[in-house]
Amino acid sequence: MTTPATQPSRKIRVLIADDSVFMRRSLERLLSGMPGIEVVGTAVDGVNAAQRALELRPDVITMDVEMPRMDGVRAVQEIMRSVPTPIVMVSTLTTQGSNTTIRALEAGAVECVAKPSAIAGELGTVAGQLAEAIHRASNAVLRKRSGLAAVPSRPTSLGSTIDRSAANPQVVVIGSSTGGPPALTEVIPHLPGDLPAPVLIVQHMPAGFTNALARRLDSLSALRVKEAEAGEEIREGVAYVAPGHFHMHLTSDRHIRLSEEPPVHGVRPSIDVTLESVLPVYGRNTQLTILTGMGKDGADAAADVEAAGGDVIVQDEATCVVYGMPKAARERTTRSLQVPLESVAAAITRSIYFHGVRS
Repeated sequence: MTTPATQPSRKIRVLIADDSVFMRRSLERLLSGMPGIEVVGTAVDGVNAAQRALELRPDVITMDVEMPRMDGVRAVQEIMRSVPTPIVMVSTLTTQGSNTTIRALEAGAVECVAKPSAIAGELGTVAGQLAEAIHRASNAVLRKRSGLAAVPSRPTSLGSTIDRSAANPQVVVIGSSTGGPPALTEVIPHLPGDLPAPVLIVQHMPAGFTNALARRLDSLSALRVKEAEAGEEIREGVAYVAPGHFHMHLTSDRHIRLSEEPPVHGVRPSIDVTLESVLPVYGRNTQLTILTGMGKDGADAAADVEAAGGDVIVQDEATCVVYGMPKAARERTTRSLQVPLESVAAAITRSIYFHGVRS
């Protein structure tokens, strides 16, 4: 994920919610020394976090996942109902912690970072990552929610009613960042299970959370969804989530290659990196979708996909948490299709089955 190009003139007012006295004090001390950040208060659990959010009206809240009285997910729901505020989840990398974090993101949280240990060096490292996430979260545009979004119904098979004939194999690439997990939850489960194309998902997310994201999407979808593994062949009707900390490449014989090459646009995985390897293999049969996120990752890819004759779909500003990446992609293309989030899955499906949605 990328940080803003310029720091805001006013400091970002942050509320820290964590049931650990040590962690609250440590994060308060470390974040207070970060440029552009002011810690305005702390909360000891989810109930206290919801109360203090109303009292202090912070710009961003950092939220522990596992807390007494009200856990992080319920706290996010309550805050989004009463006083929508960008929330950064601070989560342990246990299976339970990462699964709960994904549910919190679905409930309205916009970023996540791995919770540090009590080791001073690790605290300092994670504090820097948390500060970056806070800066990104401060750009989020939020709306009141009544609770967790309803689980979408799985789409019916389209293979029996639509002509799937194609001269060449096709591929779908979906890129997202801040606000991406709930957006993906609105897109992937609405794709048909017999989609005649593999789906490559590049979500800017720290290592340790992408597997939980893949499992969650798989539980909701007719498509099979999994975290990508090095060396596996991509197949139609399967969605592959790039692992956090790794770029996802495609070989000429359509196998996954993962690398720890330097970040591009400050991120790894990068949408642009993935498309550099996908386009030589699929050419005009590449379909790229750019969802909510900060920065410009995917903009170069969008221009290249369009130049090759492929389709580009971007999420519209009204439904984005951050209209950064879609805007950059839109500006680099001349015929990209811009649609609200609820129409993205249908646009992808039309593009694949009918070869070429044009705006």
